[in-house]
Amino acid sequence: MTIAYIALGSNLASPLEQVNAALQAIADIPDSRIVAVSSFYRTPPLGPQDQPDYLNAAVALDTALSAEALLNHTQRIELQQGRTRKAERWGPRTLDLDIMLFGDSVIHTERLTVPHYDMKNRGFMLWPLFEIAPDLVFPDGLPLRQQLTFLAVEKPAGW
Repeated sequence: MTIAYIALGSNLASPLEQVNAALQAIADIPDSRIVAVSSFYRTPPLGPQDQPDYLNAAVALDTALSAEALLNHTQRIELQQGRTRKAERWGPRTLDLDIMLFGDSVIHTERLTVPHYDMKNRGFMLWPLFEIAPDLVFPDGLPLRQQLTFLAVEKPAGW
């Protein structure tokens, strides 16, 4: 079994309902169980500012699946909840599920990069992660707590 940390985000179509539905769908992923869920945070959008704030959260999932199999499930959940992938990189979305970490694995495939390529620069990913895994150490040996101190980003407001 491996602990995977998944970031959840939504800013369209009732974000609270979207994230709650995603959590239920994640709980239904085979050979896996949720071990922790963060609080829900309100964060400004990354990129174009003419869109609603995001609801962000993190979940710890204990899974027997491979990282690629887990990705298949998270992408299926996104699609089932109306996610459309457009060329606009930081546009609004019904649901975004990102595998931030998969145990201490470092993965670089065409479909998946773990650790998430820019998570260390994103307070909206790090704060929820810190809430559920305050003693986490990244695969490169950097403690999450130290990265948050370095980033100097305030803890987001609750949803």
